[in-house]
Amino acid sequence: MNSPTRANATIWLRKAHGWIGLWGATLGLLFGFSGIWLNHRAVLKLEPAAERDNSQLALPEPAPADAQAMARWLQSALALPQPASNVRVEKARPAPWAEAASPAMQPAHWTFNFNAPRSQIQAEYWAGNHAVGVRRTDNGVVATLTSLHKGIGMPVAWILLVDTLAGSLILLSLSGLALWMLTRRKRTVGLAILGTALAVTAGLAIAHL
Repeated sequence: MNSPTRANATIWLRKAHGWIGLWGATLGLLFGFSGIWLNHRAVLKLEPAAERDNSQLALPEPAPADAQAMARWLQSALALPQPASNVRVEKARPAPWAEAASPAMQPAHWTFNFNAPRSQIQAEYWAGNHAVGVRRTDNGVVATLTSLHKGIGMPVAWILLVDTLAGSLILLSLSGLALWMLTRRKRTVGLAILGTALAVTAGLAIAHL
């Protein structure tokens, strides 16, 4: 590559590198902080949950006919913005403690999970009851950041935004490597550092498979 072409490529890459880094700076700080806590949560004694509350929610008349109808009713009754992230249905079955000769039946059991960055709600319903048990956990700051990091309870728009951060990291890595190759004479040293980093990363990943 001749000098004018190399100079133009270097200028363009530097500008692109700067703008891409600016786009991902805010999210990068968020994900960096929450990622450090996730990696070292056994050592960093930061309480993730702020409050827990248990309550009973009376069923309407008539009661929802099935689990999906119950999930929709719970979302409305609890004024939740997002539908249930998980609905689990356990059919009626012989109770584990019952005698084989005359087994008592354990009623059907429905479990509903509603997740949001600031809180998690789990509702449990046993067929035949007139109320639903609701357990709510309100997160502290650290747990909220962790939920944002994992995308728990977030809409599709947030997921797509996080995807742009991941794409930015890829582009920053590639543009940084290209800038090194264009502006440094000791390219062999850079390639050696890159190769060592790749080998160490791959080795650690394979060792824990």
